[in-house]
Amino acid sequence: MDDWLNWAQIGVTDLPTFILGTIAIVLLPGPNSLYVLTVSSQGGWRFGVWASLGIVLGDTVLILAVVLGAATLLQSSPLLFMTLRLAGAIYLLWIGWGLIQIAWKCYQGKQGFVGQSVTGRLLQLHPLMAALGLSLTNPKAIFFFLSFFTQFVDPEFPNPALSFLYLAVILQIISVSYLMILIWAGQGLVGIFRRHPRWAAGLWLLVGLLFIAFAARLVLSDHVTF
Repeated sequence: MDDWLNWAQIGVTDLPTFILGTIAIVLLPGPNSLYVLTVSSQGGWRFGVWASLGIVLGDTVLILAVVLGAATLLQSSPLLFMTLRLAGAIYLLWIGWGLIQIAWKCYQGKQGFVGQSVTGRLLQLHPLMAALGLSLTNPKAIFFFLSFFTQFVDPEFPNPALSFLYLAVILQIISVSYLMILIWAGQGLVGIFRRHPRWAAGLWLLVGLLFIAFAARLVLSDHVTF
């Protein structure tokens, strides 16, 4: 137990900087956090918890993929990498278009607050599965975990996988804490949107457009969003 508290003995360097960097990265707006806020504001905290669990599972899979060498595989196969990027972009477009459709129905009064069905196309899937898909269809996240984590792993440590695991646990703790805040914030929006469905329509339109922007960013940019 003492070894886990002494991060230097696990091959981790400059843990305080890693924590500060992780907090800054987690706070950046991205499709994962936006999805949790959206489903929480529509379906309540249970949907938010399921979505958060999906994101945590997805990030865990990607981190394990880094440890097992997936980054090397993607670097050696540009076609595979581009295929995964396009699949992720299509998935984000599908979600964004579904949200825009719901926004239009809300605005026309054909559909009130959608808390029971939780938002259009993206909620044809269980929140856990939808969030898991969001996380796994961003292959650039693999390169992010590799490039970010390796800055804080001692190259002379004999078991770097253990160092990655240590950093991954810290990242997930910070990520889950932030997602819980988003769930709480989403809960506060439920009552407002029930009273003002057109406000909800405006938000769903904005979120839908953001998801479409995320899709374009995934294909065109080298930056990773969460």
